[in-house]
Amino acid sequence: MRIDHFRERLRAHGAKPCHEFRVLRLWATAQDQGSGRRKPEDFLPASVRAALPELTADLAALARVRSEHPADDGSARLLVELAGGHTVESVLLPRDGVCVSTQVGCAVGCLFCMTGRDGLLRQVGSAEIVAQVVLARARRPVKKVVFMGMGEPAHNLDNVLEAIDLLGTAGGIGHKNLVFSTVGDPRVFERLPLGAVKPALALSLHTTRADLRAELLPRAPRFDPADLVAEGERYARTTGYPIQYQWTLLEGINDTDEELEGMVRLLSGKYAIMNMIPYNTTEGTGYRRPSWERAAAMSNYLNRRGVLARLRQSAGQDVDGGCGQLRARSAKPARATIAIQPVA
Repeated sequence: MRIDHFRERLRAHGAKPCHEFRVLRLWATAQDQGSGRRKPEDFLPASVRAALPELTADLAALARVRSEHPADDGSARLLVELAGGHTVESVLLPRDGVCVSTQVGCAVGCLFCMTGRDGLLRQVGSAEIVAQVVLARARRPVKKVVFMGMGEPAHNLDNVLEAIDLLGTAGGIGHKNLVFSTVGDPRVFERLPLGAVKPALALSLHTTRADLRAELLPRAPRFDPADLVAEGERYARTTGYPIQYQWTLLEGINDTDEELEGMVRLLSGKYAIMNMIPYNTTEGTGYRRPSWERAAAMSNYLNRRGVLARLRQSAGQDVDGGCGQLRARSAKPARATIAIQPVA
């Protein structure tokens, strides 16, 4: 379900752009349609007011929380049911953020991520994406939205950009606090600079070696890491926001001294932040997280060499905080889990 569908319904009932904006603003900010200094009867045409109950009910039916799992770190995992019964995951992050899903499943098939193990099941509509933010805002303040949950946003680009446009306008989210996370896709670098709302960009790098990246991200576009960083740098200079590079630390695979030197080579002098995220080790997988001491040493080394690096604690590890874990547990409780975690 797309936001444009609701815009068309409002227009069919005689709504002008100012009326449309009010209705969508109150919805996107999780406020009742009777809220505000000007009451509906003083502002909206009678035909729009008459349509509001049905429209509001349809917006509320886009998504519902099937279960909520609070974590000790202040985050909370939400299992969200969409119309038709499919489920996705959202994470309420510490410091007023929410991580939302853009697809049911994923086609990229990253070896360390649970979401893609069943492939892509369906796209999440733009209104369903915003509905996840609405559910979050009904529980706590939201000042940042990260498109880093289930799915690859570049593979659902029209819906994601439509959601970003609404959240960055009527939704009241600062543009740099809308974070588009992707493995890298040429369409991202073509389309994102053209929007009125230009989100911040998070690029999943994970290695400086093209051969290892092709192995870890088997169905991602074949970007050489150096070329991906070059595209990211152009976008950073266009928007004025640093690129957030994501690096899931896998012991013995991408935590080597060789990779450290590769990061320095690629990112030195770039308008960038390296987010290093220790992998959430689970039984039955071939991956392990390095020790915290090793991860901290890597982060410290990068900072000394002029690369801004942040060592992140993964949000919600005690409540299956990795993308796809909660959904998989709900569907198949016995399945082993592999995951990349949302960043707090």
